[in-house]
Amino acid sequence: MSVQQRLTIVVNGQQHEVFAAPETPLLYVLRNELGLNGPRFGCGLAQCGACTVLLDGRAIRSCSTPVADAADAHVTTLEGLSENGQLHPLQEAFIAEQAAQCGYCMSGMIMTGAALLAQTPNPTEEEIRRALAANLCRCGTHLRIVRAIKRAAEVMA
Repeated sequence: MSVQQRLTIVVNGQQHEVFAAPETPLLYVLRNELGLNGPRFGCGLAQCGACTVLLDGRAIRSCSTPVADAADAHVTTLEGLSENGQLHPLQEAFIAEQAAQCGYCMSGMIMTGAALLAQTPNPTEEEIRRALAANLCRCGTHLRIVRAIKRAAEVMA
């Protein structure tokens, strides 16, 4: 690792100064420095999706993204989707559809869904499935997850 530096990142609309080596995974900074528990450590190899956050609206794996990549961008975590204490329609839809079983993958699923809905406001079931293909869920709640994203799209329309 290189020498730690003071970096400024914007997370959930708030500017933060962090002290980290530029190649430190963004996930570590979000969880350990900023105390955000939405993004989860899953595989550490960018293959499961549990650590997914939005970087300038694009779904990325924070376990493999260096914190330096977030220096000139806006990061949104699960905690940043809600506004003024109101859950995002996608979060509400996941609750209504009872999409979580163990819940470990939910943050990544929701953040991937949020990126999809921002790009494709009325996705087909196939588009939803394609967007979620790289997010793993061992509980098998994919049908409810797809329904939740479809429900949120309808509410947001």
